[in-house]
Amino acid sequence: MLLPYLNKNQIEAGCDEAGRGCLAGGVFAAAVILPEDFENNLLNDSKQLTEKRRYLLREIIEKEAITWAVGIVTPEEIDEINILNASFLAMHRALDQLKIIPQHLLIDGNRFSTYKNIPHTTIIKGDGKYLSIAAASVLAKTYRDDYMHNLHAQFPLYDWHKNKGYPTKKHREAIKKHGVSSYHRITFNLLGNKQLELDF
Repeated sequence: MLLPYLNKNQIEAGCDEAGRGCLAGGVFAAAVILPEDFENNLLNDSKQLTEKRRYLLREIIEKEAITWAVGIVTPEEIDEINILNASFLAMHRALDQLKIIPQHLLIDGNRFSTYKNIPHTTIIKGDGKYLSIAAASVLAKTYRDDYMHNLHAQFPLYDWHKNKGYPTKKHREAIKKHGVSSYHRITFNLLGNKQLELDF
């Protein structure tokens, strides 16, 4: 069972992103404020869940969360400001849309840029430790997957309905053969090399 909060009696928002390591598509982030008594034994880091379970949990999170939102940063913006800053910006955009202003932020990872002077805590692998971050990971992942499925209909050559823009062998071979699309991140190592491919 994941932890319900870090600071009791504070309104905490969990934040996480999806798509940071992709070659194509935007980066998505979600922010979620859950009720203090929220419980769900299935909820976990989205990477540990099946696709079917992620979408089931998305319905539960959207129904039971006090407030939630998803922020998006485009491939063009990623190329302009770099992927780390784009991840922060996506989280900020999600936080901008929350109906309630949180008193504290729980951020998955080890770095973050301060948002409106709200205190934050970065937590490595936080999506496997805190319910609100896990919930944000599920929303960010599923909304980004929906987006990549839609892009696949326009650009079927790159296999995005399966790889979601990540650097698979088939994806890179398609880039070599057909060139880049308008959704590829030009500043990324799109063709890759053996050393880089070991990282994914």
